[in-house]
Amino acid sequence: MYAESTLEFQSLNLLPSILSQVEAKGYTHPTPIQVQAIPPLLEGKDLLGIAKTGSGKTAAFSLPLIDKLGRNKVNITPNHIRSLILSPTRELASQIENNIINYSEGLELKTKVVFGGVGKQPQIEALNLGLDVLVATPGRLLDLIERGHIQFDELEVLVLDEADMMLDMGFLGDVKKVISFLPQNKQTLLFSATMPGAIENLANNLLHTPVKVEVDSESSLGEAIEQKIYTVEKINKGYLLHSMLEDPELTSVLLFCKTKFGAERIVENLQRTSVACATIHSNKSQSERERALRAFREGEIRILVATDIAARGIDIKHVSHVINYNLPEDPKNYIHRIGRTGRAGNKGVAISFCVESEVVLLKNIGKLIKRKFEIDSNQPFHKEISFSAKASAKSKNSKKKKQRRHKG
Repeated sequence: MYAESTLEFQSLNLLPSILSQVEAKGYTHPTPIQVQAIPPLLEGKDLLGIAKTGSGKTAAFSLPLIDKLGRNKVNITPNHIRSLILSPTRELASQIENNIINYSEGLELKTKVVFGGVGKQPQIEALNLGLDVLVATPGRLLDLIERGHIQFDELEVLVLDEADMMLDMGFLGDVKKVISFLPQNKQTLLFSATMPGAIENLANNLLHTPVKVEVDSESSLGEAIEQKIYTVEKINKGYLLHSMLEDPELTSVLLFCKTKFGAERIVENLQRTSVACATIHSNKSQSERERALRAFREGEIRILVATDIAARGIDIKHVSHVINYNLPEDPKNYIHRIGRTGRAGNKGVAISFCVESEVVLLKNIGKLIKRKFEIDSNQPFHKEISFSAKASAKSKNSKKKKQRRHKG
């Protein structure tokens, strides 16, 4: 999904051990956001990064952070931390921690991730020893702060990742409360895919003469993703999905639907035909979510069915297809969903089912990404749908009448 630069990682003046780990992962050329962000971060400057999903921003902030901590080893006081990375979801937090552990191999940095849904005691025990890097979601972090398990006197770096998603998920109040506990003298990094007013105000109040790095806009999508629209009767969605799965090219499918109940029902239907699949949504325990992600990542299951909670929290390079079983109400989520495929320079396919009542949603997506969708009729359950505003309004009125009759 992203384009590499002609510059090589070797020219970025990172520690040799970090460069070895980067090379071991098969990366030789940094992405545009890494090229622009890493040098000023190595100089200790604050940074405002605006980049779409899949742009390589995790490495953009983690590599210079590891370099900073690795060059300056200190004895950490118990319950103190040297750096804090705030993330909106458990999945994203776990992946950030994994990346930092991999890139910092050999440097003996103490790293821990904390989030809700799991026991606190192992997290408390890790904090008792002091940490170089703490990755956290806002809710669990505040709980640990208020219980006196974390002190910030030795904090050197704060990273806010996916700031706009934290706003969308209602975490902005928690984020501001966390910030109130932190020292003024620190390096601060804020990354976001968009810049709504609330995030812009946060950046203005938090960052000190920051370097601004903007790589692509949220409404732009790479050519690595082929986008298809299938119009279909609602009752035929399941049949269409089953017919698509006869194609062996759909090797690793991430399917998005609207509700947790809908996700479970889709998986039940797929399992009846022996399709290896699993669900991931907010009703699942953390161990269940991690087990499903691991099985998907390792190819043990062919389809992972998710609600939008996972749209920015899954970083799996081999997702061959994204299927939007339901179009998202928020058009921005379309970008985050389909950005799960076509990653790390790979090609990907995004297929969206559209029923007549979702025409307005498809139009809103088209406006956001500045694209006029063409309907792909090359599927066995194709349904002719009118895209005129008048027809859409008629469909809505008809639906309201049906609902009234049902209530009566």
